[in-house]
Amino acid sequence: MAAAFCCILSCLEHFVVLVLALALLGAYLRGGTREILRLLILGIKQIPGLSGLLGSVLKSESASFLNSTNLAPKVGENAKIVLPKKEKIGYSPDHDELVKYFQKAFLHENGLNPMIYPSLRQMEVEVVSMTCAMLNGDAQAVGFLTSGGTESVIMAVRAYRNRAEQLFPWIKEPEIICPVTQHPVIGKAAHYFGMKVIYVDVGPDFRADVQAMEKAITSNTVMVACSAPQFCHGIVDPVEEVSNMAARHGLPCHVDACFGGFMLPWVEKLGYDVPTWDFRCPGVTSISADVHKYGYTVKGASVIAYRNEDLRKYQIYSFSSWPGGLYGSPSLAGSRPGGNIAAAWAALNSLGEEGYMARAKILMDITDRIKAGIQSIEGIKIMGNPHMTCMAFGSDHPDLDILVVADLMEKKGWVMERQQNPTCLHCSILPHHNASCDALIDDLRESAKLALGNKELSKKGKAGIYGMMAAIPDQTIVEDFIKQFFSDVYKVQK
Repeated sequence: MAAAFCCILSCLEHFVVLVLALALLGAYLRGGTREILRLLILGIKQIPGLSGLLGSVLKSESASFLNSTNLAPKVGENAKIVLPKKEKIGYSPDHDELVKYFQKAFLHENGLNPMIYPSLRQMEVEVVSMTCAMLNGDAQAVGFLTSGGTESVIMAVRAYRNRAEQLFPWIKEPEIICPVTQHPVIGKAAHYFGMKVIYVDVGPDFRADVQAMEKAITSNTVMVACSAPQFCHGIVDPVEEVSNMAARHGLPCHVDACFGGFMLPWVEKLGYDVPTWDFRCPGVTSISADVHKYGYTVKGASVIAYRNEDLRKYQIYSFSSWPGGLYGSPSLAGSRPGGNIAAAWAALNSLGEEGYMARAKILMDITDRIKAGIQSIEGIKIMGNPHMTCMAFGSDHPDLDILVVADLMEKKGWVMERQQNPTCLHCSILPHHNASCDALIDDLRESAKLALGNKELSKKGKAGIYGMMAAIPDQTIVEDFIKQFFSDVYKVQK
């Protein structure tokens, strides 16, 4: 019996050696000695401990190469840059002129290669560092500048898709779990990268339902996302609970703070009740925050911030076999407008904490006035409990169609944002609204009075169109309509 067993083992050993030899021969025929060495290195990397050792060697070599370039760090250089405490100019026409001056000064420079324009690289590093500090990240928090919130979210999704491919290669249909109120860019990113979004209904308070999100997790889930705030109603999701749940399942959690990233920190400091949503939540692994919204710079600047460098590396694209040289890119775009990087740096250094706090107070005062005015109008209510400078309001009366109110307001010259599920209107507060918020409430009160009980108006104008669209059970028809609409809009008009 023992002899037979030894014979079987010997046969298996010879079989394995034969298979290995055939594999090496095939590799040699495909790519010669280089291909054999590549396979051997791949095998060595799987040996416990050696992968970390190789990473340490790569870091050492990268540091040595960096020291040989014009990007070598200076002795005593700060590892973390924070926002200045005092404002230097403040948000004013002078601030806008300063931002435009910096954009124009770097108009023809490109952030693609950090070694060609080291000043742009320094500005980007400082903008990211100041943003990470504002988001309560520690010295390990890092990130990149992007062209806007869409690219920032897309980069986060790509990073976590890449992470899953490396750590969990058996996942062939990666999924994202998020509330239905998550910005559609999450679906856009998933569409680009062959992923699937599992949208979960929110609670009656329009906040993410943590238990429902947890139930939606499967073996294919690669990331979880939530918002601070979600744009639809201006409400911050229970980020701490969502991120803790994600951490329990070993999943990264992205917070879309594109709209609120440069407002919520100051709203909280002003004393408003804001749920904890940033890097103070241990389970939060990345945050997107737009500088070109409440950071008061030109359009085309956003930060995608990661808790640490290991996570950020999954975002970077590299290609080592191009005849044009070694290629690496940290963003979706290759060319990166230098003017936008410089303008973002100027904006943060111009305003500082003092300037951002002052602007936040002005905007929250306007927001409070508008909220109070809306709440005083018969038949209209605010949706949920908004946390910052945007909100949604809908009908609080069975005989008042809020879409009719929107039509009537547009006849008065206002531009209204219509929303669905449930039907409501959206309002974002910007500095120039200070002069018009009282007129907004007066016209809204008059429009609501005219709409109340007037059901015939629901069949006319945009109210009728939106009502018809909402009644169509097949959403693909509505989506085809949207595509046709955009196709028609972007045609040359005679």
